[in-house]
Amino acid sequence: MKDHLLDLLQHTLDLGCIDTIKVTGTDQETNVVAVSTDQNIVLTGKFKNPLNEFVGVFGMPNISKLKILLNLQEYKENAVITIQSKEINGESTPAGMHFENSTHDFKNDYRFMTKEVVADALKTPKFKGVTWHIEFEPTIASILRLKMQASANAEENNFRVKTDKGDLKFSFGDHSTHAGEFVFQSDVNGTLKHSWAWPAKQVISILDLVGDKVIHISDDGAMKIVVDSGIAEYTYILPAQSK
Repeated sequence: MKDHLLDLLQHTLDLGCIDTIKVTGTDQETNVVAVSTDQNIVLTGKFKNPLNEFVGVFGMPNISKLKILLNLQEYKENAVITIQSKEINGESTPAGMHFENSTHDFKNDYRFMTKEVVADALKTPKFKGVTWHIEFEPTIASILRLKMQASANAEENNFRVKTDKGDLKFSFGDHSTHAGEFVFQSDVNGTLKHSWAWPAKQVISILDLVGDKVIHISDDGAMKIVVDSGIAEYTYILPAQSK
């Protein structure tokens, strides 16, 4: 369970814009949902192997505290981490997490949100679904080039995306400002009629996560980045920005 939790925090908290996670678990699967504080990222994830302790619907708030607990030296070796449950409307629901070191003289409790509280705290924007016109696996070299352009154009929060003669190009700024452009992916399998913009910092943060990545772009104004960590598959949906 600890490895699953650390993987989850690495792909949520480490983005710097997510502080609450909703968990929906059954005997067959464990799913998570999170939304960035600015509503610009909607994350859904699914563990490849379900966590039997996470059966039910509940929220994980203040996940920075959870990361601190998981990384405390007292819990590095042979820690006992258990899920505490309680009866809600006749059903046993996870209510929190109890930590004890191997000698049982160092303890902490981390409390979950109830189903009703997390539903109120975590409002998920409605995503109607789109056609994904472009799909590809980004290279390490392309991600590095994006970082370099973002650094060279740090005054620009967003970058624009377009296709040009089979190449997918990212650009910063415009003709009235300092500007930069480069080919992010050659020989893409589709075309874009519109030039949409996305937040550079958040896209780079996702592309920096551990795991295999696939980028999907819709000409309807949405980007999807799927990250397979080996433990779970995380899907990040980003709506296009006005500029």
